[in-house]
Amino acid sequence: MKTLSIVIPVYNEARTIAQVLERVRAAAAAGLEKELVVVDDGSTDGTREYLAGLREPGTRCVFHERNQGKGAALRTGFAHASGDVVMVQDADLEYDPADYPLLLRPIVDGKADVVLSSRFLAGQAHRVLYFWHSMGNRALTLFSNVCTNLNLTDMESGYKLFTREVLRQVTIREDRFGFEPEIVAKVARLRCRVYEVGVSYAGRTYEDGKKVTWRDGVRALWCIVKYSWLTRD
Repeated sequence: MKTLSIVIPVYNEARTIAQVLERVRAAAAAGLEKELVVVDDGSTDGTREYLAGLREPGTRCVFHERNQGKGAALRTGFAHASGDVVMVQDADLEYDPADYPLLLRPIVDGKADVVLSSRFLAGQAHRVLYFWHSMGNRALTLFSNVCTNLNLTDMESGYKLFTREVLRQVTIREDRFGFEPEIVAKVARLRCRVYEVGVSYAGRTYEDGKKVTWRDGVRALWCIVKYSWLTRD
């Protein structure tokens, strides 16, 4: 393994995008060369213009003409990624690139095909926020585990890493946040070697720009059922 592709879906993150890219470039990557693939998903707050003016080696920016959702942005980003390992990095500063060495180690050591992060595993700092959000996340994770026979603690957590071989076998259908339960169901069906790693988490409030709503939770329930039991694609 030589290259890590970091796919960054972005929508209206003008306040954080420069700092996220700076942290990603500075982060250690377990000896892998980094490739950044930034997908602007129809931003209207100046993010698109900032990215259009970037001239950074190893950074590729792709633009959607209209907002389509996180899953659609990741589908585009995965198609442009060329690395041996591909990971998802959100653009909102909730997740810290300083955790890359922890996340990469199981794959670099040849133990894992997929690494998923967890905000609930002990050992890393996390901001204390919404009780009902955490209960909703845990309930969705439990239901996902029942359907996939995995024993995850945080199915919805943002950091997800895959070997190139795994991504070649997966087609992403969901356009929005349904990506999370969809990809978990599909890697479970492939019987991938899945590891989970605790990460730090600086969650945002809705005033800070958090975008997930209760409607995404309802959709996640449907996606768990759909991709675990009702479809093979």
